Amino acid sequence: MDFDFPLRKIIHVDMDAFYASVEQHDNPELKGKPIAVGGGSKRGVVSAASYEARKFGVRSAMAGAIARRNCPDLIFVKPRFDRYKEVSMQIRSIFYEYTELVEPLSLDEAYLDVTENKKGNPSATLIAKEIRQKIFDKTGLTASAGISINKFIAKVASDYNKPNGQKTVNPEEVIDFLENLDIRKFYGVGKVTAEKMYRLGIFTGKDLKEKSLEFLNQHFGKGGSHYYNVVRGIHLSSVKPHRIPKSVGAERTFSENLSSEIFMLEKLENIASELERRLQKSKIAGKTITLKIKYSDFTLQTRSKTLPYFIASKDLILETAKELLYQSTLENSVRLLGISLANLNTEKEKEQPKKESVLVQLKFDF
Repeated sequence: MDFDFPLRKIIHVDMDAFYASVEQHDNPELKGKPIAVGGGSKRGVVSAASYEARKFGVRSAMAGAIARRNCPDLIFVKPRFDRYKEVSMQIRSIFYEYTELVEPLSLDEAYLDVTENKKGNPSATLIAKEIRQKIFDKTGLTASAGISINKFIAKVASDYNKPNGQKTVNPEEVIDFLENLDIRKFYGVGKVTAEKMYRLGIFTGKDLKEKSLEFLNQHFGKGGSHYYNVVRGIHLSSVKPHRIPKSVGAERTFSENLSSEIFMLEKLENIASELERRLQKSKIAGKTITLKIKYSDFTLQTRSKTLPYFIASKDLILETAKELLYQSTLENSVRLLGISLANLNTEKEKEQPKKESVLVQLKFDF
């Protein structure tokens, strides 16, 4: 198949169980054992789990008590974010040996555009292999990679042969790959969306491709056109070396559940102070304040308000957060509160990608 848009050579590199792997590397006694980075107390939450722990159903964002119940031999390790950042910077320095077009998504994953690269290597597949080997040589950690014509497919492919593997989806393989893909494997399709697609008779990429744009827009709103395009191999988002944050936030999980708004005011003030510090450090302001409330039964609620002007000060943030807190009665006791600021003054109008009429032939070497 020919594509009527420019093809790129995109690599998505994803470290394998990054936080847990760092801990196992730094402490050989933990190697081969089920470990969880995070808190194992009643209030604790798992930040990351080793592959040995994942076999027992332990996952990130899981309550520590549930994780321990799933895996009685689970070893909890206190997170060391400074150490993870240090290792992440070592890994990132390897990426820059190949290209300046690096878009970090977090400490443990990034997109690289190697269409044109510093090594003059025409094979993105070989570049990914080299990068993974260099990461292992430098840090002792393994990484997985996905390689394809755009970010979406590369991201999906990187999960295909985890851990310590890679998968290339060549241009001529893209459509078959997407059509045969379980809808749950589509990046961005979460549990709720997948269940909705199941109800609509969409189980694979092929099922999704058979639905019209009108049908998808009707059932998925703005996401409809995205699903319509990606299943056809169309995803024109470029690798952005300097990702501009869409929101800035701060949150706190409490040692004991809070049952009254009165008890939450001091907590909100502390959160607003931390948010102000982060905004000032980044020289950012925003218009939309969102209050995040996680209840004791782990249900999540958000309340938002958009102001007609940009704010960054603690007092204005706190004033709006209080207003949102009292907007409606609490549904249960509260275990977490968070405040975030979006609609930032860093946002620019998104440029519409220009389609090129020239057909790119499949001799594009991967």
